Amino acid sequence: MQEMFHPENPIETMLNDAFGYDRHQAADGGISQPLDSNEISNEAHREDTDDFHDFLKDGSETLHEGSKYTKLEFLIKLYHIKVYCGLSDKAMTMILDLLRDAFEDAKLPLSFYEAKKTISKLGLDYIKIPACPNNCMLYWEGDSELEVCKHCGTSKWNPNKKKKQAAKVLRYFPLKPRLQRLFMCGKTSEHMRWHASGNNADGLMRHPRDGEAWKTFDQTHSGFASDPRNIRLGLTSDGFNPFGTMSTTYSIWPVFLIPYNLPPWMCMKHTSFILSMIIPGKHMPGNNIDVYLQSLVKELRELWNDGVETFDSSLNENFRMHAALMWTISDFPGLGILSGWNTHTGFACLTCNFDTELCRIRHSKKWCFMGHRRFLRRNHRFRLNRVRFNGSTEERNPPLKLSGSAILRQIEEGRGAGLNCTGKRSRRATKQWNKRSIFFELPYWKSNLLRHNLDFMHIEKNICDNIIYTLLHDKSKSKDNINARKDLREIGIRRDLWLDDSGKYHLAVFSLMTDNKKKLDTKKLFITTLKNIKVPDGYSSNISSCVDLVQKKIFGLKSHDCHIILEQLLPLVIRNVLPNHVVAVLVDFCSFFIALSSKTLNVSELDKLQERIESTLCHLEILFPPAFFTVMVHLSVHLAGEAKLGGPVHHRNMYPVERELGHFKSFVRNKAQPEGSIAEGYLVEESLTFCSQYIEDIETRFNRPRRVRDEPNVTEPSGTSSLFPQFGKPASASITFPLTDMQKLQAHRYVLLDCAIVMPFVDELRQYIRRSSRRRPSPTEIERRVNKEFVDWFQKRIMNPDTIDTMSIDLKFLARGPSVVARSFTAYNINGSKFRTLAREEGLRTQNSGVFLTSKTSCVASSIDGNLRQVELPYYGKLEDILEINYYGRFKVVLFKCRWADTARDRGYKKDRWNLNCVNFDRLIHTGEREEHEPYIEAYQAQMVYYVDVVVNKGWSVAMHLKPRDLYDMGEEVVEDEVYENEPYQEQELEQFFGDGDEYVQLATDHIIDDVVETNVATN
Repeated sequence: MQEMFHPENPIETMLNDAFGYDRHQAADGGISQPLDSNEISNEAHREDTDDFHDFLKDGSETLHEGSKYTKLEFLIKLYHIKVYCGLSDKAMTMILDLLRDAFEDAKLPLSFYEAKKTISKLGLDYIKIPACPNNCMLYWEGDSELEVCKHCGTSKWNPNKKKKQAAKVLRYFPLKPRLQRLFMCGKTSEHMRWHASGNNADGLMRHPRDGEAWKTFDQTHSGFASDPRNIRLGLTSDGFNPFGTMSTTYSIWPVFLIPYNLPPWMCMKHTSFILSMIIPGKHMPGNNIDVYLQSLVKELRELWNDGVETFDSSLNENFRMHAALMWTISDFPGLGILSGWNTHTGFACLTCNFDTELCRIRHSKKWCFMGHRRFLRRNHRFRLNRVRFNGSTEERNPPLKLSGSAILRQIEEGRGAGLNCTGKRSRRATKQWNKRSIFFELPYWKSNLLRHNLDFMHIEKNICDNIIYTLLHDKSKSKDNINARKDLREIGIRRDLWLDDSGKYHLAVFSLMTDNKKKLDTKKLFITTLKNIKVPDGYSSNISSCVDLVQKKIFGLKSHDCHIILEQLLPLVIRNVLPNHVVAVLVDFCSFFIALSSKTLNVSELDKLQERIESTLCHLEILFPPAFFTVMVHLSVHLAGEAKLGGPVHHRNMYPVERELGHFKSFVRNKAQPEGSIAEGYLVEESLTFCSQYIEDIETRFNRPRRVRDEPNVTEPSGTSSLFPQFGKPASASITFPLTDMQKLQAHRYVLLDCAIVMPFVDELRQYIRRSSRRRPSPTEIERRVNKEFVDWFQKRIMNPDTIDTMSIDLKFLARGPSVVARSFTAYNINGSKFRTLAREEGLRTQNSGVFLTSKTSCVASSIDGNLRQVELPYYGKLEDILEINYYGRFKVVLFKCRWADTARDRGYKKDRWNLNCVNFDRLIHTGEREEHEPYIEAYQAQMVYYVDVVVNKGWSVAMHLKPRDLYDMGEEVVEDEVYENEPYQEQELEQFFGDGDEYVQLATDHIIDDVVETNVATN
């Protein structure tokens, strides 16, 4: 057996890791036993060494004579292609038949079933547990022999089947072997200790390990924290329709686990998610989800109390692995299902708990969650302001966040039972605590600081919808309608917004309007700006397709669309169409979400964010009607506090979960058995995901190229010198053309003046100009002469016969200048972005021509100022051409020729009061028409921006910065040219818009509408 083992062979390494063998013992000729086989008895194939020997045999047997593939390697790669590309079983069968027919001597599986059976031995399995059709119980452990539900008396069997077949089946994927494999796999075992070894010198929060919840858990359970290999898990679940059609209400609930030991760039990826169970449909489990979670909670208890013996391949040792569940992630209804808290009442907010003032608005038929003045500091003047708010003062303190022990006492005491907090007349009493969550059976659960996360994604989605449809005064979705106005009258606040006797009312200041009499159509300006927005490829979906210019409506916005609108687009589309005080409040609201969604968070900044959101919500209460304040708007006040506990929100939101659910829909090939299709599809994908970590010469989920492939072409060297290393790669065909004298001079001059080895010669020329001038030249004159004379002077200086032998070859080629023959491209990938020329993107719905860089520019304060200063100036441009100039094979340089706005003067660039970068492309500089112009930059200097045209100010655009996808700033090194991001919009001094007094803020305009017809009638 010894000769079969070659540790450098990736397939044999994979087999050792898959079957849990110590590869070093195996290499010495001995086959060790699987790790604690009693604890993984549900994985029969891992106990059976015969399978291991069979795989070793297939791994050493060639596919056919002379083939470079072994039988096993070829099968794994072929099956990987099937799974990765989504081929059907029928297609795979036909491919195998064709290969056997073409290569008669090849040792291929006789059928697809045989291939599947072989691959399944490399993976893990799942367990089928029958369940009561009414979600009352599981037929497992001591109840496995029962045939009738002991709670409702319903039969276990499907009455429509002749044979005994369970009516409902839970598919459970055992957790222990899947966690063990994370350490047995040499590709992931070292990463499982990252959270303890990763550097965090600057104290910023980048991972859940940096949050208070993680740190407190370690302090409370020091024994668990003593071994960094013990696993912290997050649980997430949501229902989805497996058929992808809204005409059916079928709902399946997968439950996933997330291993948070992994670093930020791994733990939320598709390949790191662990499927725990598939809760069957067709109806959602509701509060009975705990019935299905029993199997998982039992295993989690065992992992906490006893652990499981595991082999760590990175340290080549056995250890006892323990695991703990940190928190759950779900949408808001899911939070209620998992926690047992009723989220459909006036006490919907679990964080505020019963310390909530019930407010039912009768005409709107919903609960209102206002009263955010209680979160302000005790001496804030808003607390005593009656006029602007609800007519009363606010003396309450913020609600206290309850511990797990306090919640358990509430449940045990039955608090909340029988409360009439639904706002409806009901024959049965309403419970606020519907159940005691099964997670409290975990010994540590009640001591966790953060148990159930608020979902950032759905909160953003609901808030964006509230704002957009209220601004547009959408009749079906606006929170400011006739019922909202009736509620204002009933509450007795904001008299100027009440209905008059005829049922008409004044439009509010926050509503966009169409006033033909005044020739004012702010609604059209808003809709048109949003319709015309073009964003870079891959940045978001085509939001303009959701905009109807004719009906002036927006429809079909997805969660990510709302994320982009709320954080990026909303402030710039409302800035010219709404009053300043309304814009200021909404911009501040958007700024809060921008800051909170950052991949790095500062704890001190989170404290400031908390104060800002408290103030912002109070100002929103001054402007918007009570109907606007749904529970999702209220929940934003708790987001900053949760971020302090749990770390950055992108580790705790539903975006990756929703992507997983969408992926699961592709597994449903048999619509009669969607749960079974998903389970089988996941098992195969899980096996191949594990195997693909050991495959390097085929595209997998681990090595697949990024969306923007900007790695240089190794087959096309940039030259024989390393002076100009190659950055990026062309993304289009090239055109060879001759450079004009002007193009050659401008491009060559920029290359010289941006080259480090040339800088001493630039300083030498400056000194020569100072010495040779009859009068003392000003700094501006010196720079002008350097720019004009340097190319010719440099050539003479280097080629001087007296000193030429002392010059390097690179300097000689630089002095010679580039060849007159150059190449031009229309697209180029660099710095994680795809750049396209203006001509290339004509007719496209995307915009990839925006260029930004900061450059040190020599300037003086005035014409009489003699002190030359180096100032970092921002430059904004639009890409016109992409050139590659060739220095006769010594090196090649890629340059971007841009149309540059005049950012040195207010006529071309300014920051408005909302901190937006406004650029005027009617005011250009360096157009390339004159010799001294500098229209070129080197490609590596370019960062991508996109521009949003300002409809009311012709020629002006707002520049929006981007950050490349999958870029993580881990604070380990200082980067000189940092990536520019959109700064959160400047914190607004809201008092300057609302005044320091306590007088009422006028909210009504002179535009009168009724519920059916808009009448452009002005009143005195």
